This record gives sequence, structure tokens and C-alpha cells, in this order.
Amino acid sequence: MKVEKMEKTVIETVSKLEKLKVGESLAAELSWCWFSYKNDQNPVGLVEKSEKALELFKAAREKNSRAVSKKLVEDLEKILVLN
Repeated sequence: MKVEKMEKTVIETVSKLEKLKVGESLAAELSWCWFSYKNDQNPVGLVEKSEKALELFKAAREKNSRAVSKKLVEDLEKILVLN
């Protein structure tokens, strides 16, 4: 179940990064890290890119609270705590 929740959150994160137009390269890197994680179960890259996405999301929420949903930020934080 943990992997399924992670996958859903990572996909939502990648999508939101692409929509924000500030993290398009980060979106590609995060997507690559997710598929790498699924193959080798090594979360280092996934955690690193997720932390960067979280920083971007928090900054976006400071400027406009509707830019990124609170739930997505919380889900991303939960993933980082689990790893």
C-alpha cells in the first residue's frame, strides 16, 4: 500500500510541477527517480527530488495559497517521513 500511495503522490507532484512552470526539469528528474526507485528500491534520489519539490510547493503556497493544494503538500511530507 505504501508504494501505491507514493506512486499517486509522485504522479500528482510531477503534474503540479509541470503546471506551475517553475519546476519542469525537476518534474522530469522526479519522474525518472520514481521509476528508478521502483526498479532498485533505493529512495535516495526520490527523497532528494521530493524535498526540492516540497520547497517549491511551499514557496508557491506563500505567494498564492491556491497554487498548490494543502493535501498535496501534506502527502509529500508524509512520503518524506516514511523514507
